[in-house]
Amino acid sequence: MSKKMDWKQFLINYGIICVLGLLVIYTGIMRPKFFTPRNLQSIALNVAPRFIIAVGVSGCLITKGTDLSAGRMVGLAACISGTLLQKPDYSGHFELTKNLPTFNVFLVLIFVMLFCAIFGLINGLVVSYLSVPAFIGTLGMQLMVYGICLVYTDATPIGGYRNDYTYVATGSFLKIPFLFWIALVVGILMWFLYNMTPHGKYMYAIGGNEQAAEVSGVNVKRSKIIIYVMAAMLYALAGFLLGAKAGGTSVNMGNGYELEAIAACTIGGVSVNGGVGKVSGVLIGVLVFELLKSAMQFLGLETNYQYIVQGIVIIVSIALDIRKYIAKK
Repeated sequence: MSKKMDWKQFLINYGIICVLGLLVIYTGIMRPKFFTPRNLQSIALNVAPRFIIAVGVSGCLITKGTDLSAGRMVGLAACISGTLLQKPDYSGHFELTKNLPTFNVFLVLIFVMLFCAIFGLINGLVVSYLSVPAFIGTLGMQLMVYGICLVYTDATPIGGYRNDYTYVATGSFLKIPFLFWIALVVGILMWFLYNMTPHGKYMYAIGGNEQAAEVSGVNVKRSKIIIYVMAAMLYALAGFLLGAKAGGTSVNMGNGYELEAIAACTIGGVSVNGGVGKVSGVLIGVLVFELLKSAMQFLGLETNYQYIVQGIVIIVSIALDIRKYIAKK
């Protein structure tokens, strides 16, 4: 005899995805252009870099932490990449880098990833060795990174990128944009890390019961540092890609992306209470969140109200996650 469906538990686990799915279907009916290949490709191109950010945040959440500095690191990486990859003859060339030699695009990517890794290392050290709650520690880092970005750019918009940089976002391989391939590679590598390596096992163990994990021989401090460093490098990669995609940037790029990433993770089943989460779930969560934003735009909802709806989704998704945690206790 088949087991009776627990609708209450189903709604707690998947209710928000179902509601947003109905909104997407309604939008497709009311606005037929919503499901055109062009719009769906545009959504997918937005999903790719945001998935990279969210999968970085997911590791922090799985270990009962968070990273509120994610968005500002994305912005800093975009600004640094932009200043180093401007056209030499661009009239608005950034003064600090005007007389520097022409850098290879991939060398710049490696540089910004390593540079942001320093901030991730600081986050990891603060959370691990100083026992500062991740919420507070990364909030402080958020302000520091934003300040550094303001000082570096003098709040000046950056543009005039070289073609080889923008090609990273506009080019394709086998008729599939590079952004998809990059996000796919990141997803596969992170899935392998989470599921097939000792680090992944340690990460889930720390999120499940940090004290028990430490007693069983897990180097909790080192594992957390690795998580925050990897997350920062992923934010830098996303910032690099977003800058190329936009063809310009400013200090405001990435603002609030950490909240979107946290919401996408919780929608996709990554628990803020630690110990639970899948890379595939993160992808689903990011896709659902981007579909929501696109649906609201197609329905003509004013931008100010879109922020209100997104805020409600974030609150509800986290509230449901906490409700699941309480139900298990």
